[in-house]
Amino acid sequence: MEPFAAIWERAARRHGGPQALEARLAKPKSHAALRRTRDDRILAEMTRQVFNAGFVWRVIEAKWPGFEQAFRGFDPKKVARLSNDDLAKLRRDDRIVRNPQKIQATRDNARFLVEVAEEHGSAAHWLADWPESDIVGLWDQLKQRGSRLGGFSGQMFLRHVGKDTPMLTGDVLAALRHAGVVTSKTPTSKKALAEIQAAFDAWRDESGRSLTEISRVLACSAGEVRHGDEH
Repeated sequence: MEPFAAIWERAARRHGGPQALEARLAKPKSHAALRRTRDDRILAEMTRQVFNAGFVWRVIEAKWPGFEQAFRGFDPKKVARLSNDDLAKLRRDDRIVRNPQKIQATRDNARFLVEVAEEHGSAAHWLADWPESDIVGLWDQLKQRGSRLGGFSGQMFLRHVGKDTPMLTGDVLAALRHAGVVTSKTPTSKKALAEIQAAFDAWRDESGRSLTEISRVLACSAGEVRHGDEH
């Protein structure tokens, strides 16, 4: 497997040197800061990413104040109690994007977060305390227990809420193939995801950097492997 130092050097060459590359790197929230996040903000971010998927994100952003009103400030307990009649009304509510499946998913995810809060004290505690050494396990939990949170939507949610996570964008996957970590264009098997987890763990041990930073460096390195958008 390619060492992280070589990946960093390639990314730095492509993006104007080490200082310029460093300026591109985002950092996750601290464990303490993520634990302090209110659960309504967690449901809000879940909902934003669910509605963003396959849609023009600028439309979602423009309507977001309406989403906040329609979904009762994203209080998980209040949204979890929405009746089927309430959902039917939301499907006619022009304050939001009226996608029936995604409206349903918002209630499903509120119920998921209520369950998690009962188990762990709060959804934020659950997210913050989940070990980064099993981030692919957290992805799986979002897919299995949440609604429409599999794959990239779940990763986007985690990144935007501040949890330390890689993002398996096209550029990151290209860099992972170049590094000899995966061979498939879209690795989704448990074996492939375990190999990705092991690679990120090794690069984190080597570099002392977060998974978020490593993922961004991989994306920035991929220009010499494959041209494409950075994440």
